[in-house]
This record gives sequence, structure tokens and C-alpha cells, in this order.
Amino acid sequence: MKTYSARPSDVTRKWCLIDAEGLVLGRLAVVIANRLRGKHKTTFTPHIDTGDNVIVVNAEKVALTGRKLADKIYYRHTGYPGGIKEQRAGQILAGRFPERVIVKAVQRMLKTGPLARDQMRKLHIYKGAAHPHAAQQPEVLDVAAMNRKNSRKA
Repeated sequence: MKTYSARPSDVTRKWCLIDAEGLVLGRLAVVIANRLRGKHKTTFTPHIDTGDNVIVVNAEKVALTGRKLADKIYYRHTGYPGGIKEQRAGQILAGRFPERVIVKAVQRMLKTGPLARDQMRKLHIYKGAAHPHAAQQPEVLDVAAMNRKNSRKA
């Protein structure tokens, strides 16, 4: 028996659409990271980008469990001495760019390096329900139906 190793020319990429409304952030990020890496395919090869393109809509309506909305802190540094800044998850979700919470969650689930940067380029996250990728005919992926713990009802 020989081990199959995909070549970049063998990869076929699909588009999938995920509605993040009411979905738990960490569980959503796991599904997105696996789709971006291509782990759901039988042709998965760790060193080749075999993943699909993922579109996420309603990013501001993602759910966090427990008290994470008030307690979870995201840090960044300006590059100047003493320039550490912090923001709560609730502030980011209520702010101008709520999609950054999902981007950080997915980015931290992928390996670091050039391959992960290529995989992150296939992730498209939008604040509202509208997206400009209708021409790609994305298939709708129902993450809430995969497991009852994936969604929170308000």
C-alpha cells in the first residue's frame, strides 16, 4: 500500500457559506479551521493547501459562553515602549470590526508559517448577512446541525 500525497494540481476547491448567528465562537472556529486546512477531505495532505474557501456572515452575532464577553481580553502592541493595548471581546463585537474575533480564533487554531497564511487568505468574514461571493455559488454549511452544543439560543 502506498501513501497518497496530493499535488497542488490535484486540489479542487469549493466554496462554503456559514451563518455565524448564535454559534459558539470556539466550535465555529474549529469547523472553519478544518475546512481551511482540508481535513474534511480524503485527499488531505499536511504540507499542501487542500482546503476550501470559507465565507462567514453575521460575524457580530456570534455567541460566547460563560462570562467571556466581559472577561476575555485581546492584547495588541503598538510597537512603542509601554504600548500594550487591551480590548474586551464584548467591545470588539460591539465595535467597528466584529469579524476580528473570529479571525483571531481561527488564526490561533492554524499552524504558523507561509502555508497557514495562504489558508487564511481563503477565509472571508462579513459583518452582516450580505456577501459579494454569490457568483461562486457557495454551498451552505449548517454548523448548528452538526452538534447541539454548537449553537446558543438567546
